[in-house]
Amino acid sequence: MGYIMELRKLVGHVPLMQVGASVIVEDECGRVLLQLRSDNHCWGYCGGSVDLGEEVEEAAKRELFEETGLVALSLDLFGVFSGKDTHYIYPNGDEVYNVDVVYICKKYSGELMPQKGEVDDLRFFELSEIPHNISKPIKKPLEAYIASRKSQNTII
Repeated sequence: MGYIMELRKLVGHVPLMQVGASVIVEDECGRVLLQLRSDNHCWGYCGGSVDLGEEVEEAAKRELFEETGLVALSLDLFGVFSGKDTHYIYPNGDEVYNVDVVYICKKYSGELMPQKGEVDDLRFFELSEIPHNISKPIKKPLEAYIASRKSQNTII
């Protein structure tokens, strides 16, 4: 059982600061992999909590594999996001303020396989076709990623 779950046994639903490791996966066509979350039925990129003693990059790789079946061959740091925009209350009532360390992954192997009980669907999207129902705590990082891609003139 992970660090956050152990804390939850002690503190219940009170707000916690949570360090997350996330991955924005790009395919060879520049499309972005998003997952439809089982808990809130919103789309988002892959990621989750960093466990005690775990390196953030290793947590990102672990979460990517657990949620998608993909193995990251390389990760590039995109940014660290925090503050009020990353506040979230899970459907079960657990409240967090995330510090999200976001990586970009363009080199990976494996076949897509959604994690049962956590991911309902996995799909690559063109930047112009990103769904509107994006999970709240990742809206700002995803918007920053899209803006970054547009400024690089990588979308047509």
